Amino acid sequence: MFRLIFPAALILGSPAFAQDAINPFGLTGPSGRPYSPYAERAFPTQVYFGDTHVHTGLSGDAGGGGTRLMPRDAYRFARGEQVMSNTGQPVKLSRPLDFFMITDHSDAMGAITDIIGGAPNILADEQGRYFHEEFNKGGEAALAAALELTAAFAQGQVSPALNYQPGNPAYARVWDDIIDSAEEYNEPGVFSTFIAYEWTSLVAGNNLHRNVIFRDGPQRTRQILPYTTTPPVGSPNPRDLWNWLENYEQTTGGRVLVIPHNGNLSNGWMFSLVDDFADGAPLDPTYAEARNRWERLYEPTQIKGDGEAHPFLSPDDEFADFETWDYGNLDASVPKKPDMLPGEYARSGLLRGLSLEHKLGTNPFKFGLGGASDTHTGLTAPDNDNFFGKFTGYEPSEERSQHVSKTYSDGAVALRSSQYITGGLTAVWAEENSREAIWDAMHRRETYATTGPRIRVRMFGGYSFKEDDALRRDLALVGYTKGVPMGSDLGTGEGAPSFLVYALRDPVGANLDRIQIIKGWLDTEGQQQEKVYDISWSGDREPNANGKLPPVGNTVDLSIPSWTNKIGASELGTVWKDPDFDPLESAFYYARVIEIPTPRWTAYDAVKFGIEMPEDVQLITQERAYTSPIWYVPVQ
Repeated sequence: MFRLIFPAALILGSPAFAQDAINPFGLTGPSGRPYSPYAERAFPTQVYFGDTHVHTGLSGDAGGGGTRLMPRDAYRFARGEQVMSNTGQPVKLSRPLDFFMITDHSDAMGAITDIIGGAPNILADEQGRYFHEEFNKGGEAALAAALELTAAFAQGQVSPALNYQPGNPAYARVWDDIIDSAEEYNEPGVFSTFIAYEWTSLVAGNNLHRNVIFRDGPQRTRQILPYTTTPPVGSPNPRDLWNWLENYEQTTGGRVLVIPHNGNLSNGWMFSLVDDFADGAPLDPTYAEARNRWERLYEPTQIKGDGEAHPFLSPDDEFADFETWDYGNLDASVPKKPDMLPGEYARSGLLRGLSLEHKLGTNPFKFGLGGASDTHTGLTAPDNDNFFGKFTGYEPSEERSQHVSKTYSDGAVALRSSQYITGGLTAVWAEENSREAIWDAMHRRETYATTGPRIRVRMFGGYSFKEDDALRRDLALVGYTKGVPMGSDLGTGEGAPSFLVYALRDPVGANLDRIQIIKGWLDTEGQQQEKVYDISWSGDREPNANGKLPPVGNTVDLSIPSWTNKIGASELGTVWKDPDFDPLESAFYYARVIEIPTPRWTAYDAVKFGIEMPEDVQLITQERAYTSPIWYVPVQ
């Protein structure tokens, strides 16, 4: 393990790379490459940060709750402009984002403006009249109505008059405007936008949402309308969505991928071992192949809780209980039971994928990782000192942290507003900041998730890394020459695989506590196993007798609130070799990078509004990043 001390920006941030070993163009000359180390590079050297999951006032549960910011407002904010929030507060990001995807809901697209405005067809419907009146009351009433509308949709109780579908003229007009706004703000090299939507499958409250992300522009995306979840036009079954995606590509020649999210609110359905839409029948190879093809990424962290791991499933992982939401399904209609948890969390999903691959021949849960906000305010604000909430009712105010957000059917509290967290970001290693390059990187899973900070992480797996490779200035060249990047398969080689991992703190953020490797594998009996390894850490700490590394410490001052970087490290990196490797066991490896403790958004609210938070409200957090896995695939 090495503590790196040379200028880190040279590794991850600037094009300081040679290309002695990578020469895809067959160039001649010394070492088979041009003199310029920057010419004809064949690998990505830059990371871009963005949000893949954003709702504006076009989504029913957003617009109904008071969100008036529309796609163009959201784009302006994401690219760094100051805007007025939905509650009339000036707001601006600390730094612009590099790319952005607005994913308004597929179902009822365009209906909310008619509901609020009182269109004749809406007022002629009893439920439409009710929601029109409630939404126009504003404030707490509008927030409650937005949550009620979500619950009604989850239980299939929304009137057809409100649930606009393809065929309704308003639906097509809204989709055309979504496409237009994405094109207006797409500026390759500076700020990339994507045409996208959220396929909002909710089966009796069980969350199966997927964001549908197109690589294409208007020429292809205007040929279709979003696929909804409401029969007979749409379907809540993912198999039907995948068929629609196949038809889109065959018909238009375009490309599309899907990102599921919030398995923690699916009550075990997200990574189920059976087909819940076929009376619990076993999954089949067709299912596995389709899901493997279309669902290239998964969103493990966002405003509605962190879903990387759960302490019940990973009792030996002291960092598993991070911003855990385990109250039940999305609308709290069914409380959580322990046997649901393995079907909900990213790590357990990856483990289940290994098991299913042995049975079906294809791994249906072979996904990379990316973070997002799922904001319903149109404002992606991932920093704890700049958090603008999930809904308009949770934009900054003295009361927002004290609200009861979800209740069970008996009236008991299921979730409090203080449990919402700042949204995450997706980091993408790509050749350039363009729609095509970023989508391609997402498709090959060369991405990682952060819980908000812009931590920079690289991870490579191979069989010939040496310890001093972590000290190289040309780390990317070494990684691509000797191994494969995050998101890839690693075949067999001589001995155990090793992993080259490097992390650099957010330039305006907190120092790093440690880097960990999370390994999951199937043992020779076919049983799922996992282990967390501390591989690089700050300071002179040593693992105790149980192999656990002592905590990094805590410099948070809640009276300000703030912290200092007197502890931790600005950069960490190492080459780690698996000490428990068995060449017969299929496995995955991903890196988790953890910051030192910093104030949570609730701590900033306490100081800003002069309020005393209840004892059970968390005030300190340790933000983190999760890389996409590298899979070890044994010879069959």
